[in-house]
Amino acid sequence: MIDCHTHLESPEYNPDRDAVIESCRSAGLKAIVTCCANPKDWELTKEIVAKHRGFVFASASVHPQYVKELPEADINNFMDVIRKNSGSIVAVGETGLDFNYIKEPDWREKQAELFRKFIALSNELDRPLVIHARDAYEEVVEILEQEGAKRVMLHMFGANQLVKRVIDNGWSVSMNAIVMKSKKHTKVTRDMPLNRLMLETDAPWLRPDGKGRNDPRSIRQVAERIAEIKKLKSDEVWDACAKNAINFFKLPIRLSTHPFRTLQTGPP
Repeated sequence: MIDCHTHLESPEYNPDRDAVIESCRSAGLKAIVTCCANPKDWELTKEIVAKHRGFVFASASVHPQYVKELPEADINNFMDVIRKNSGSIVAVGETGLDFNYIKEPDWREKQAELFRKFIALSNELDRPLVIHARDAYEEVVEILEQEGAKRVMLHMFGANQLVKRVIDNGWSVSMNAIVMKSKKHTKVTRDMPLNRLMLETDAPWLRPDGKGRNDPRSIRQVAERIAEIKKLKSDEVWDACAKNAINFFKLPIRLSTHPFRTLQTGPP
């Protein structure tokens, strides 16, 4: 029903972006949250949201993998742009740490500094945080706790040993097709309460069958897999995750009855 984390700005959608978005609407999705992860994509993000107002919403930040590429002045300027356009975003993110891309200790410290800046920005703007954590789960959780972050969605979170802390802190987790092959993400999904889970695709990546470009319609397969993991009916997962997303992002969306059964199959 609601894809809470995707990347419609991606060049993979350049040939047919509007058609993809309309196919998602026609398939029964109620909303998509697209993530602007680099300042160079901001104008396109604004254009997408304006063109598909009420259906596509935006989060914005600097992805931690870009810490080496962007001068501090450019990052600070983008933070000012986000401030001036805060009415156009529903979350700050994705922000966090990525120790897979960044190996050097000094640059990892720069990532942490950048992360703290965007946590502060989310507090300033009263927007929730969308968190990226790769090979740095413990470090991400520690920083969030140190900064007193409250409204947090841990995108594609894969550290089951930290689930209790996530729950105790009142945070949420979003899952995509990674749950179809990853044991650690399956365990997180199993142990997170249903009222703290959301559905995402991270499209254009992570298509469930691994063949080609993904798009938000594949959240149906994600919901089916989560229902299997949690031993629930698909409708239960579908409805709960949609309500969780609406509440987390404060989306102006009303849900219809039995949306799961009306959603068409995912990307061809």
